[in-house]
Amino acid sequence: MKQFKNATFLTVLYLAALGGWTVLAQNAAEKKSEVAPQGKVDESAMMAMMMELAKPGENHKILASLVGQWNYKVKYWMNPDPGASPSESSGTSLVRSVMDGRYVISEHSGKFQVPGPNGTMQDAPFMGMEITGYDNVKKRFVSSWIDNFGTGILNSMGDFDPAAKTLTYMAEYEPAPGMKTKMRQVITMTDSDHHTMLYYEMRGSKEVKTMEINYARAGSPADAAPSASAASTQ
Repeated sequence: MKQFKNATFLTVLYLAALGGWTVLAQNAAEKKSEVAPQGKVDESAMMAMMMELAKPGENHKILASLVGQWNYKVKYWMNPDPGASPSESSGTSLVRSVMDGRYVISEHSGKFQVPGPNGTMQDAPFMGMEITGYDNVKKRFVSSWIDNFGTGILNSMGDFDPAAKTLTYMAEYEPAPGMKTKMRQVITMTDSDHHTMLYYEMRGSKEVKTMEINYARAGSPADAAPSASAASTQ
């Protein structure tokens, strides 16, 4: 019975995949006027196209350059007063490649200063995780982020500027009901051992910087190793 269930599942999975591939191939064939005689889809061409799109390429190598262990220092502006000093903290990140270089997964840990029950600032443990890839179909970088400061998933799409060595993502998130906020993230690849992330949010009609993170590969010169306790100035 177990073997029958497995066979049934694989059959359904195959038929579903074949159906999806057929639709994609038909759309591509119509665009290129390469429909086979009598309107039939060339399944071998369809399969070849799908296999080619599934291969990691040059853009995936950009993400692979971030694989490794990192230490970071972060500044973040919680006070709406543009003249207020930022809070500061630090932490560590581990970035690893998965699925033969198609994606990278990063895990982040540290501490952030947040308002406590009595209104005073206090340390809170922070954990975050991100999966990033390059979508060969959309021809854009894609990212999904989660952390323990919320229950939502932040999905972003971005583009790489080889001249400036910057990867820019755009996204929209909703920190509270009805508070949809557009944001921009800019990653600058300084060198193989250092990169910087800047975060900007739209507040009203104005874009403001809300966070700055400086990463240094663990053990590299000018390593931004976190201090024993996170400092904060608010």
